[in-house]
Amino acid sequence: MVYAVVNQKGGVGKTTTAVNLGAALAEQGKKVLLVDMDAQGNATTGLGVNRRELEQCIYTVLTGGAPIEQVLIRTNTPNLHLLPARMELAAAEVELASAMAREVRLRTALEPLAQAYDFVLIDSAPSLGLLTINSLTACEQVLIPIQCEYYALEGLSQLLRIIEMVRTSLNPRLRIAGVLLTMYDKRVRLSEDVASEVRQHFGDAVFEAVVPRSVRLSEAPSYGKPIGEYAPDNRGAEAYRQLATEVMARAESWTG
Repeated sequence: MVYAVVNQKGGVGKTTTAVNLGAALAEQGKKVLLVDMDAQGNATTGLGVNRRELEQCIYTVLTGGAPIEQVLIRTNTPNLHLLPARMELAAAEVELASAMAREVRLRTALEPLAQAYDFVLIDSAPSLGLLTINSLTACEQVLIPIQCEYYALEGLSQLLRIIEMVRTSLNPRLRIAGVLLTMYDKRVRLSEDVASEVRQHFGDAVFEAVVPRSVRLSEAPSYGKPIGEYAPDNRGAEAYRQLATEVMARAESWTG
């Protein structure tokens, strides 16, 4: 099953979620592919890959420069593979603007790998441009991280409109997998207020797992490791393991 982790706002824990959910699913024995569709390449470096040493990346695939199998990387995490990104991915927005079938480049590229993985996670760009449209067109499920901070719901109505537009015109199978609360700080009243507001707005779509604000969780990418490997007993690691359990259960209910 293919998931896109999407929120056009930056700093909401999108890449953190893509990397650590992928690692937590892999820890459960699932075969996982993480697709880095953000030109910043934070998911790539967060898994210990040096972008400067890469000869090819997802940009090469989207622009027809190489088959996807040539770009695939085995990470240091068992069962977790990566399609990496480098800065030139930003140019894809312009280069693909007039290309044929520009909205479905990623979906077409992923088709040969469809049966090889239990879960494909796409870390989308913090925008609602062509790269994010490709992510939404390629996936079956959208996972939306929302930070427990002021203005948390700002811009979400626009995102939901884009999701509906893609569902109507490009990808009728698209649905919202769930909403994930991130950066929760139980010491701050605002976090609880935002969490309550999000649960009231989205109801059962909100995952029970809540990702806490954590220094260790913030440190892990600088060591090129998911939190489950960097600090396995950390509250953030436990939260992503719980999220992985929920994602697997929901996936089974949808496919079963």
